[in-house]
Amino acid sequence: MKILVNNKETELTGGNTIAHLARQLELPAQGVAIALHNRMVPRTEWENTPLKENDSLVIIKAACGG
Repeated sequence: MKILVNNKETELTGGNTIAHLARQLELPAQGVAIALHNRMVPRTEWENTPLKENDSLVIIKAACGG
């Protein structure tokens, strides 16, 4: 299934939830936020939030520094 992640087409394999996507992209366990169609999805809902073909997600990683 093809989805958009930060405006880049990405092939989602091995599942169809935000949690599957996070594992596929090897995202860190903390410091990451994901929005589906410009709506933030709490980490507690990642396992139960299904993705569909052409869904648009934005992944934001926390950064330290100044």
